[in-house]
Amino acid sequence: MRFSIDEYSKIFKISHEMVHNKLKTKRLNSIIDNGVTYIVVPRHALTLEQKNTLHEASKSVSSPPAVSKSNVGIIISLYQKENHHLKLKIKELEAKIDKLIDAKEQMLIQERNRIEEIYTSKDEQLKNILEVLSTKLALTPQTSVHDVDISPPQSTIVLNQNGLLELKRYLKFIGIGNEDRKIIRNRFAARYGSDIRILQKNGIFYVDLSKYDYTDLL
Repeated sequence: MRFSIDEYSKIFKISHEMVHNKLKTKRLNSIIDNGVTYIVVPRHALTLEQKNTLHEASKSVSSPPAVSKSNVGIIISLYQKENHHLKLKIKELEAKIDKLIDAKEQMLIQERNRIEEIYTSKDEQLKNILEVLSTKLALTPQTSVHDVDISPPQSTIVLNQNGLLELKRYLKFIGIGNEDRKIIRNRFAARYGSDIRILQKNGIFYVDLSKYDYTDLL
């Protein structure tokens, strides 16, 4: 059996929009006769209620009105306009999706570049510190802490017997001001016990530059 879109909508009790959507997605078998779309449904696929609805509809209509060619042309024109409108909407949605994807990709690239700059800066800072330390150590003989009675001059860096450097002297050596030294010492105190890099003896904090990187605490 074949039904027009209007008949199919009434018998199966669904909207015209739903019918058009099913036709568009090929979920309904259809044919086009003289420019009119008909939906083909096997009679055995109809429920009893749908058969009764079809029977009542056929009784109430003595003879179907003739459809003129002009009316058929109008219907086709309307369908074509609707189809064109839907295609434009799809293109607009696709353009918006592409724009969102591009924006997200740009955001990820910018974030990656920012992270790379941070790590590059940290690496450069550590490299400069190590170069300064290497130069000073090469020019100044190592002296044990217990062998001296006075503080070493600013240009000298002193390691203890275990090769550790007192945090306070290290901060002075690299030019950290008094207020900033207090802030950094508080950071070391807060991390003490949970960070293996934080070394303390007799209440004094030490750093081991040969093993660890402390740039995140400075």
